[in-house]
Amino acid sequence: MIALLKRDLVLAVRAGGGFGLGLSFFLIVIVLVPFGVGPEAEILTRIAPGIVWVAALLAALLSLDRIFALDFEDGSLPLLATSPLPMEGVALIKGIAHWITTGLPLTLVAPVLGFLLHLEPSAFGWLLASLALGTPALSMIGTFGAALTVGVRRGGLLMSLLVLPLYVPTLIFGAEAVARGAAGLGGLTPLLMVAVITLASFALLPFAASAALKINLR
Repeated sequence: MIALLKRDLVLAVRAGGGFGLGLSFFLIVIVLVPFGVGPEAEILTRIAPGIVWVAALLAALLSLDRIFALDFEDGSLPLLATSPLPMEGVALIKGIAHWITTGLPLTLVAPVLGFLLHLEPSAFGWLLASLALGTPALSMIGTFGAALTVGVRRGGLLMSLLVLPLYVPTLIFGAEAVARGAAGLGGLTPLLMVAVITLASFALLPFAASAALKINLR
């Protein structure tokens, strides 16, 4: 499993579909928002939690179609299906690799970019916590979506339509935790909901992704 994780990390960086693409898109969205809505600090402060979370969600979505596509194209995926490592473990490792190359960089950079949106200082801790707990769910849900559409020609749009509704609860609770933190109300309850979604995703979706992969490889 460690060898597969290292391999996926190397491939994600070399293929340009991991760290660079997602982080660049995230930076571009955050930088462009003040130009689009105006420089008024009051407006930016109010919309900052939602903007950061939407940008993180879309950045994670960009590289989902590459989670299994490269292995499918070069014939590695059928070999993984016949290896001693169960397909549930393969799906889990793929989700973790996607989070390390996409979700983790976004989480680390987000508090810095919060200054551009005039995010309240009291919300920075909540922003970091919500992204740290929520972005793994985005990666695991995305892995399930990628497993459903592996082998489908131009399946990126189909995968987006399948995955985006599943992303909505994480988006709502993650943004709400930051918004409550910015208002000084404390965002523990929505933060716990984000944690529950992530735990449920890692507990259930590797099995669902494994079943989808087995069906698509028949």
